[in-house]
Amino acid sequence: MTTHAPRVLSLIPPMTQLNTPYPSTAYITGFLRSRGVDAVQADLALALVLKLFTPAGLEAVRGRALAQPEAQRSASVHAFLDQFDRYRGTIGPVIAFLQGRDATLAHRIAARELLPEGPRFSALEVYVDAALGEEGGDPLAWAFGALGVQDKARHIATLYLNDLADVLRDAVDERFAFVRYAESLASSQPSFEPMAAALAAPFTLVDEVLHTLTLATLQQHKPDVVLLSVPFPGALYAALRIAQTIKGQNPHITIALGGGFVNTELRELAEPRLFDLVDYVTLDAGERPLLALLEFLDRKRSRQRLVRTFVREAHEDGAATVKYINFIEPDVPFEDVGTPTWDGLPLERYLSLLDMLNPMHRLWSDGRWNKLTVAHGCYWKKCSFCDVSLDYISRYETASASTLADRIEAIVNETGQTGFHFVDEAAPPKALKALADELLRRQLPVSWWGNIRFEKTFTPELCQQLADSGCIAMSGGLEVASDRLLTLMKKGVSVEQVARVTKGFSDAGILVHAYLMYGFPTQTVQDTVDSLEYVRQLFENGCIQSGFFHRFSCTVHSPVGLDPAAYGIELVPLPEVTFAKNDIGFIDPTGVDHDALGIGLRKAIYNYMHGIGLDEDVRAWFSHLHEPAPRTRVKRHFIQRALDRPERA
Repeated sequence: MTTHAPRVLSLIPPMTQLNTPYPSTAYITGFLRSRGVDAVQADLALALVLKLFTPAGLEAVRGRALAQPEAQRSASVHAFLDQFDRYRGTIGPVIAFLQGRDATLAHRIAARELLPEGPRFSALEVYVDAALGEEGGDPLAWAFGALGVQDKARHIATLYLNDLADVLRDAVDERFAFVRYAESLASSQPSFEPMAAALAAPFTLVDEVLHTLTLATLQQHKPDVVLLSVPFPGALYAALRIAQTIKGQNPHITIALGGGFVNTELRELAEPRLFDLVDYVTLDAGERPLLALLEFLDRKRSRQRLVRTFVREAHEDGAATVKYINFIEPDVPFEDVGTPTWDGLPLERYLSLLDMLNPMHRLWSDGRWNKLTVAHGCYWKKCSFCDVSLDYISRYETASASTLADRIEAIVNETGQTGFHFVDEAAPPKALKALADELLRRQLPVSWWGNIRFEKTFTPELCQQLADSGCIAMSGGLEVASDRLLTLMKKGVSVEQVARVTKGFSDAGILVHAYLMYGFPTQTVQDTVDSLEYVRQLFENGCIQSGFFHRFSCTVHSPVGLDPAAYGIELVPLPEVTFAKNDIGFIDPTGVDHDALGIGLRKAIYNYMHGIGLDEDVRAWFSHLHEPAPRTRVKRHFIQRALDRPERA
């Protein structure tokens, strides 16, 4: 226990993002500093990748690959070993190029003569060179033409890195990935046993590198308290490896675990073994629990007055249990959480990747965006598939436009970068309008994008105002493009309304991405085919430029999970849960094979984003099904007619 004001180190564990820091540590570090706490931060996700993707790192990977029996080596590993000298010689320049430190290398990369090419490059061969119309032409000419050399080179360099990530997965650590790293050990995992077994296993090369980086970070910052922010299941394994190293090096350092994964999946935590690695686990917005914890560590409050915090209780018989302590105190108002700070994070070292050629889709991995929240929670909080019962959705609070603009100005002054990604669940239109007014009044030259509901408040006039203030893109949930299912979802929008709103954004020069869903309760094959036809028409009419189909997942915190009978399904009983609890299986009486439908949906959306197949009958995407897909019931020009009709009051 510390006897002085503790030094707090917030860590981003692998894997989160490579193009920009995940914002949780920036938020908490900025808040703690505003309260006079000595707070610092580090990104071990980025540090891990930059250590592995070096000549020395690749030499170590090669050693592991050569130790594999040749018959067990994957195509990726064979390509890596066959071209190892080229990989070793180019990895440093490629990283420098993706960091923006050597732009002139683009010409050699784009010519496809410098970099070795593994299995990931086979994706390029599916593109048709419409410009040349002949074999042997450039398969990327349609996307980049003669001038997009930088973008073309970054796409090729990203494929090169993805090849290397596949080698790491196949030869070093079967769980490795740039996203969803070791996700199966944590996501909706009722028992801690698989994670405990993985943590007890000998270090992989990835573990060894992370261990070394953790020790170096402890030496640099000498913290009393370490905060591990785990936003996704795919960050928990590495977070606990970091904790393992810290406890082995200095067991007196206090470790607290929090973040989106914890807030969603560990709400019923009953596993004492987790506390061999961490001392405290906090839920929901972190400001108030951390203030309480720091006061406790500084002997200014009792343990019984911790807020939303799990601890381990030891008993006289030697047993241990988990106890949840929640001394009720009001949360820190969103207006008062302070300005995020990226101080201490190596902003110049992040990698600007381009794994998807679609101009909207690429924003998630391309460029370093300052991430900011317009409001806490969701103003709608009715969607039946959403975790509306949890704090990050249910507690809705806003800050004034003046406060938000002040934060934006402070962040631009700190980072020197004017791009912002508003990471709200659904940014409220009223708040966006007020912010746009303030940005225009202050003449702040920023670029921004975010996530919204496609509601009618976003008129063409408001869309243009948002564009004038710097809005470049919007994403939103169309989910299942079926009015029957949208009503069942309590989405509060119709297909026709979505068409009008998205067209308004597109006409204002704002790119639009649609989140799409399949496999919702009672969704039939006919519903799915009709939904895809609506989506095809939205692309055809220039309403949306990007989209992504994901399989519906029932969670225990959503209205569907809380009241399955209202949605015509029956939940599959869960086993005893002592660790993570989120996704839950269900029995849908329709009996539809949604996995088979998903293959066609993903293929269709990928082609639509590249302008391919928009004239085809949507049934063509389901040719792999055992039974022919039904003819769509949607009128061929439904979306066009909806856009042409005057909007009803």
